[in-house]
Amino acid sequence: MVREGIAPVLNRKQDRPASEPIIEIKGLSFFYGRERVLQDVNIPIFPHRVTAVMGPSGCGKSTFLRVLNRLYELVPGARAQGEVLFRGRNILEEKVDVVELRRRIGMVFQRPNPFPKSIYDNVAYGPRIHGVRRRELNEIVERALRRAALWDEVKGRLKKSALELSGGQQQRLCIARALAVEPEVLLMDEPCSSLDPMSAARIEELIAELADGLTVVVVTHNLQQAARVSRYAGVFLAGGELAEFGLTRQVFSSPRDPRVRDYLAGRFG
Repeated sequence: MVREGIAPVLNRKQDRPASEPIIEIKGLSFFYGRERVLQDVNIPIFPHRVTAVMGPSGCGKSTFLRVLNRLYELVPGARAQGEVLFRGRNILEEKVDVVELRRRIGMVFQRPNPFPKSIYDNVAYGPRIHGVRRRELNEIVERALRRAALWDEVKGRLKKSALELSGGQQQRLCIARALAVEPEVLLMDEPCSSLDPMSAARIEELIAELADGLTVVVVTHNLQQAARVSRYAGVFLAGGELAEFGLTRQVFSSPRDPRVRDYLAGRFG
């Protein structure tokens, strides 16, 4: 059973058969101190596709996202067990270069968080840290802003403060900032939750466009949004259990787990 009004509308480019996973999660459990918030998660993330992660509040969705580029390490007492294989290498190993990992697997957060700098300096920030030469920055900044569908709106005021932008523009600026370092994977944690409907619709369009050049994993509470933008979908339930994963149309139309059927029908969540 699918809640009325929800029907997967897939980007045609995403409808092509997927190749081998770019990320493969095997037996992942996660703990904050003694509290286990993810349990034995197994899930593939396919390249150049959008994967949506859904589930009720407190089920571990955002934590799952943070494991994929080890942002959880900023929280004392947080630890992960299992394997997260990115292009065949377990990123949970201590010897992994976390700075390089976070360049290749970028992150966009729930609320826009532009730096109190100019629009230009926000986008140029990452490339500068990674040693890009000054004469190359203009091209990188323009390319990232174009990919984030923001260039035409800001090209005449790049030296203006990023804080002067609207909420939707700020979120696209944050996406451009992440894109400027050429990630292979972009993680998005509720990227539309604080935006008005028109801005949210533009971000959804952008997500579908970005999947043509990179891999996107998006956490969302909005079931309609997940159905619209994703090729694959996973549903977490209480206790951090991955109860369902598969093609989005199959998850919505014929979930195997009756608890997922109830969640998608709006009986809880």
